Amino acid sequence: MLPEREFQVLRSIAAHVRQRNQVYQRWGFAAKGQRGLGIAALFAGVSGTGKTMSAEVLAQELRLDLYRIDLSSVVSKYIGETEKNLRRVFDAAEAGATILLFDEADALFGKRSEVKDSHDRYANMEVSYLLQRMESYRGLAILTTNMKDAIDPAFLRRIRFIVKFPFPDLEQRAEIWRRIFPADTPTIGLDVNKLAKLNVAGGNIRNIALNAAFLAADARESVGMKHLLEASRSEYAKLERSLTDAEVKGWV
Repeated sequence: MLPEREFQVLRSIAAHVRQRNQVYQRWGFAAKGQRGLGIAALFAGVSGTGKTMSAEVLAQELRLDLYRIDLSSVVSKYIGETEKNLRRVFDAAEAGATILLFDEADALFGKRSEVKDSHDRYANMEVSYLLQRMESYRGLAILTTNMKDAIDPAFLRRIRFIVKFPFPDLEQRAEIWRRIFPADTPTIGLDVNKLAKLNVAGGNIRNIALNAAFLAADARESVGMKHLLEASRSEYAKLERSLTDAEVKGWV
């Protein structure tokens, strides 16, 4: 669930991927210069607002594989190894027409620091390499972050699309609740307007719905408001928050 403006940006990303051969090769844009031919998008927003899910939806729409980068397997403490690992990732992605997804990209694409010692120098070299590789990469690279301000400004200048994932409002949360349960899940007496008063993002809504389903299944009952109330208490405890009376008034 996204506002129309953000949906339109996602549609534009898909159009750029589908038509890149037409525009770059047949219409001659590639002959004008080899830099900046890659398609990079930044998905920014708080946790649970749908950034990774949107990348998955784009991959399905474009019928491409989505390669989610495990930063722990890429970043190395040894000089030069991180660049080698990234080179292998980009080369493999280009050969296989794959979408690259850098989750929590601020950890890898963070701002370059003032050089105070050799560690800073080599860290900045890694960022500089990434800048160059992003420009030459011919496919779609998606970066997700909870902290847009932590991304190096030089990366932002090279990113073609920036999609801001807002925290869902009351109407959007109600629509998420309408769609959250699979058709085969038995439910009884659910009130999406009351459920929408829970001030949580879509990822948390999914967790609550799933936990409620397990509670109901274990009790051999259909999923009802009482199961969702118990699941909500558990999710809020995980978030270190307390349910308010205004959020759950009239649930049971």
